[in-house]
Amino acid sequence: METLVFRFEQGQRRIPTAAQLVGVVSSGNLEVLVSRAELQAACEIEVNTAAIGFAPIWQAVMDDFQARWQLADVRIAINDMGATPAVVSLRLDQAIEACLESAP
Repeated sequence: METLVFRFEQGQRRIPTAAQLVGVVSSGNLEVLVSRAELQAACEIEVNTAAIGFAPIWQAVMDDFQARWQLADVRIAINDMGATPAVVSLRLDQAIEACLESAP
């Protein structure tokens, strides 16, 4: 397993829900847990992956994701067993959309 950590500063969008889980590692090979955290307007993403040696691809996917959402005070945990970049992007978007939809 490889652990990658990404941090993006000065986000603009906060999520209204405390936490949201999307996907299952055994189904689609990826799960995403999104939660609020006091990070001084940053977004932190930790990836635990079985696919070792793909850090540049993960960086590109995370850069694209943060460019779309501009998240602030959000911590994301990703557990991956070899999902493609397209599936990763889809699950990340799905998790944020679920957070926004479940707002009171």
